[in-house]
Amino acid sequence: MQKLLITAAIASALLAAACGGTTPSAAASSPSPNPSPSAAASPAAAGTTIAVATNAKLGQILVDGKGMTVYLFVADTGTSSTCYTSCAAVWPPVLATGAPQAGAGSTASLLGTTTRTDGKIEVTYAGHPLYYFIQDKAAGDTTGQGINGFGGLWWVLTPSGAAMH
Repeated sequence: MQKLLITAAIASALLAAACGGTTPSAAASSPSPNPSPSAAASPAAAGTTIAVATNAKLGQILVDGKGMTVYLFVADTGTSSTCYTSCAAVWPPVLATGAPQAGAGSTASLLGTTTRTDGKIEVTYAGHPLYYFIQDKAAGDTTGQGINGFGGLWWVLTPSGAAMH
């Protein structure tokens, strides 16, 4: 319940901030130079590596090359993302500028990409589009684990690509 309230508060704050700006649609539709909706969104832009790290609470989980936790969204269908606009402000997609790379412990054959509606390339793992969570500020943070928001649950992934419940 507390995670749901936190997510709702973040979403409300982001929507309020977007509504107060002079060009909210430009900010939401032009992430090319990476307007940094969160510090966690920037690691993907430089070249995307997906690896496995050991988390004290959850065990082995998928992370990017800088150790930031990545999540799947159960509302996504196949490799298609359903997280856009205010959802993507809270759950920034893991973007790629080239083919994603398998880091330590991850399986290269499970890595892929999908094209988002804005033309950006999002990394997938075991067929799931990957996302960061805006409240994860440091490597190993898993504050998005199990949150129910934007129409579905959000889960950390295991090295096999399954949702960690």
